[in-house]
Amino acid sequence: MASQEEILEGLANIVNEIAGTDVEDVQLDKSFTEDLDIDSLSMVEVVVAAEEQFDVKIPDDDVKGLRTVGDAVDYILKAQG
Repeated sequence: MASQEEILEGLANIVNEIAGTDVEDVQLDKSFTEDLDIDSLSMVEVVVAAEEQFDVKIPDDDVKGLRTVGDAVDYILKAQG
């Protein structure tokens, strides 16, 4: 089970690979769409990569609620059980 820091680091690397965003810019309070320029298509790629990396399932209906990096980190923490 990954810690909050490990999840944040993993998401930062995923966002960097998909959107070219600097890893340092991916912080808990950042909005995927407004701050990190992640569009809906890129968000799907982020979710798929996060599911694979952290061995969790994120249903499409739940993706809409992941507005910030912190939302995603909290969701993954809970999904890990």
